[in-house]
Amino acid sequence: MAGAVDLSGLKDRPAPPPTADNTDGGSGLAPIVDVTAATFEAEVLQRSMQVPVVVDLGSSRSPQSVALTRQLGQLAVEANGTWVHARVDVDSTPQVAQAFGVQAIPTVVAVAGGQPLADFQGSQPEEQLRRWLDAILQATEGKLSGPPGATSEEDEPEPEDPRFVAAEKALDEGDFDKAIAAYQAIVDAEPSNTDAKAALRQVKFLARVQHLDADAVTKADADPSDVAAQIEAADVELSEQNAEAAFDRLIAGIKRTAGDERTQLRTRLLELFELFDSGDAVVVSARRKLAAALY
Repeated sequence: MAGAVDLSGLKDRPAPPPTADNTDGGSGLAPIVDVTAATFEAEVLQRSMQVPVVVDLGSSRSPQSVALTRQLGQLAVEANGTWVHARVDVDSTPQVAQAFGVQAIPTVVAVAGGQPLADFQGSQPEEQLRRWLDAILQATEGKLSGPPGATSEEDEPEPEDPRFVAAEKALDEGDFDKAIAAYQAIVDAEPSNTDAKAALRQVKFLARVQHLDADAVTKADADPSDVAAQIEAADVELSEQNAEAAFDRLIAGIKRTAGDERTQLRTRLLELFELFDSGDAVVVSARRKLAAALY
């Protein structure tokens, strides 16, 4: 699951810093937190630099979800800050569910160091769940900074940029047009603002895929010569966490085409590359394939 595009988008968004409300046992971390798209950066990614964060994606409509959430909550309190239980309601926060490519609920994903580490779907016997959590702790032992200690004035976070706050609020409300306009205004005013540019790219992608045909991949496969269909299908595949398939589809189209059609495919491929870290293995591999296709 590492490198999922929407997860990168959420990571790029500024969000409030972690808080220590309802802390347990003096560890400095709340054992259980509720997460939204706006707080994902703080409550999941930033916290996962300190301790593993177990992201629990479920719904109150699902008895399995409710039972698993209760079970994880009890274990989190018992763990006394060695890991954090991050609860996500997929009904009210679909952006986070999409970031993880959730196909069924409940889904549980362990995040450490800002990256997905392990995951499972469905309910689990307590003994098996404890073993899974123990394995996560063993895998991350000595690799994270640990729970925060006492903070000083020097440790206080910088005040939030109200422009980013407004953009985040719009995105959290599902108003993609307003969020895009807000991020674009920041970029126009500060062309070198990398946070705003990264967030703008991610939000534009999210807005675009909301309106794609669910059968886009099938239609594109039926007519490889339809450039527009190949572009839409690549977006769908990327939104489903299948970056390699999306990149390969566009590169195959580049090999088959010339002129304006090739330019359209290459332009979209480069746009999709920008949604990832430049060093991501799947991007590095795709760039090599692109070079071979072009030259």
